[in-house]
Amino acid sequence: MNWRHQPVCCSACPPGENYLEIMDAKPEPGPLSESSELFSFGVIADIQYADLEDGYNFQGSRRRYYRHSLLHLQGAIEHWNKESSPPSCVLQLGDIIDGYNAQYQASEKSLELIMNTFQRLKVPVHHTWGNHEFYNFSRDYLTNSKLNTKFLEDQIAHHPETVPSENYYAYHFVPFPKFRFILLDAYDMSVLGVDQSSPKYQQCLKILREHNPNTELNSPQGLAEPQFVQFNGGFSQEQLNWLNEVLTFSDRNQEKVVIVSCYTALGSHLSPTLQQTRSEQPPCLPSARRGANRPN
Repeated sequence: MNWRHQPVCCSACPPGENYLEIMDAKPEPGPLSESSELFSFGVIADIQYADLEDGYNFQGSRRRYYRHSLLHLQGAIEHWNKESSPPSCVLQLGDIIDGYNAQYQASEKSLELIMNTFQRLKVPVHHTWGNHEFYNFSRDYLTNSKLNTKFLEDQIAHHPETVPSENYYAYHFVPFPKFRFILLDAYDMSVLGVDQSSPKYQQCLKILREHNPNTELNSPQGLAEPQFVQFNGGFSQEQLNWLNEVLTFSDRNQEKVVIVSCYTALGSHLSPTLQQTRSEQPPCLPSARRGANRPN
């Protein structure tokens, strides 16, 4: 498979530059090469929009362009809509608005603006949830919002074990024959977005405190396992069991699988591999892209 990459659109992208990433999946030699069609999908991540003046990240090392991220999103959508062969779908990988919106009581207004912009897109968009979603909204709110695209899921007849539970936000879909996409809920197990009196909150808080003795639970300072911080999340055993069933089905049917979530399962020195995740079942996992004391 060959990929064509361009930079990812985000609130850290300088004004005057359109940033987006297009991925073209070209059939490899073998059964899939019988088709001459190109399969492509768009990816956009960390828009983190807010109606705020430019600022910096917590470390002060990177400029943040909160308002201008909307223009980058508009540019990406215009590009996708003008493609002679439009992408089959677009993946929005989470952190769609910035956490600062909650501080200014602007969460719903900012989300509405971004979602209205996405309505201009001529292809389906699949939304994942990240930590910034939970800084702004509760899990119940997100479940009943336009950020819930579970209605786009694929239903596999006679395989009820591949149907996800309502206890987490995850689903799978097939935008092109023999390619299955799996969207995971990386904050299935988290203290973010859930009521503090709920059993899940108490369970996750207990696990955090067992692994993180810091007064500030967002700080990994001195931790042997720096993933155990408040702004991270993880997968419940229930979700992992479901994932295993979907992967088993895809394996039997010789499908290629793409897994997406607002969490880097592979590729970071802080991140356990997915195999470790499935076997060791850590309830709170690293988010890989995040900073130290304040979530970005």
